[in-house]
Amino acid sequence: MTRYVSGLVVRETGGPAAVEELRLPEIGPGQVRVRVRAAGVCHSDLSMINGTLRPPHPLVLGHEAAGEVVEVGEHVTRAAVGDHVVLNWQPPCRGCWFCEHGQPWLCSTSSGVAALENGMTLDGAPVHVCLGLGAFAEQVVAPENAVIAVPRELDFEVAALLGCAVLTGSGAVRNTASVRAGESVLVIGLGGVGLSVVAAARAAGAAQVIAVDVTEAKKGLAEAAGATDFVVSSDTLSKDVRARTEGRGADHAIECVGRASTIRAAWRATRRGGQVTVVGMGAADDLVQLAALDIFSSARTLRASVYGQADPDVAVPALARDVLDGKLSLDHLITDRIGLAGVPAAFERMARGEGARSVVRL
Repeated sequence: MTRYVSGLVVRETGGPAAVEELRLPEIGPGQVRVRVRAAGVCHSDLSMINGTLRPPHPLVLGHEAAGEVVEVGEHVTRAAVGDHVVLNWQPPCRGCWFCEHGQPWLCSTSSGVAALENGMTLDGAPVHVCLGLGAFAEQVVAPENAVIAVPRELDFEVAALLGCAVLTGSGAVRNTASVRAGESVLVIGLGGVGLSVVAAARAAGAAQVIAVDVTEAKKGLAEAAGATDFVVSSDTLSKDVRARTEGRGADHAIECVGRASTIRAAWRATRRGGQVTVVGMGAADDLVQLAALDIFSSARTLRASVYGQADPDVAVPALARDVLDGKLSLDHLITDRIGLAGVPAAFERMARGEGARSVVRL
């Protein structure tokens, strides 16, 4: 049976994203078909369009999503029809060196794949899907290890955010930076991931959470997430941060933009012996320059946090339970609810630094 679905497709780098009809592939052994119910608009999707990343085209966008399993293939053991699931854009294989050594977020099979051909056809041509999912579509076909079951009572819009923004932000705080009670945390960039970092830092007991963005309009969102201070980004950022931290600088700086300039700003605003964690995914030709003497004398640590340095199969259900138990509130993250046709406008708001997460409801 041939199934046709609507999906958001971009045909070339810098080109427009438009809703088009796609032919969904039949499921094979070990695969599931999921009806997408909600999908978040993430900066990584924008990076697929603006040239920061260079995926093959035509490309179905979207990767942060949740939905309901409507069909399972042979030999599927971890999902059943009717399950409510979060989609995992970097599912670990569990058999490579990294997976076997406790680093599934660096899985050799799934890491570094911008897009995969997934059997969908468009005008008779193969179509690629963003980060192996292409979740800006009414339905997707994915391997069973790319779905994570969550309680049915969890709202689909909230569940979608657990699969990228919340897992990435909370993991950066808990797993990579290991923020402790009483410490100070600087957060640069207040999109969905950055606001998740703010909330996780406060939950970890940080005494100060200094939130930074390019516009004053983000102040309310930052405070709702738990920020104690808000600073508009400028050339004096390091001085502004030191003025709020007894002249030392922040214990932790977590960069959620992915630009050399903001990584350097995070470095300068961190105290000697502090930690800088880079969460933002930047361009290959945007080089970060640090003085060799500064690296030695400052004794700072610079690390990246890939997918929150978490095991999604463990972390996503735990986050879902925290939401349902009232320990984790994500109400401040969703600022716009849209349809598939509203995604291009959501990208424009994102580029202007407006709002937090736009969520597509299908």
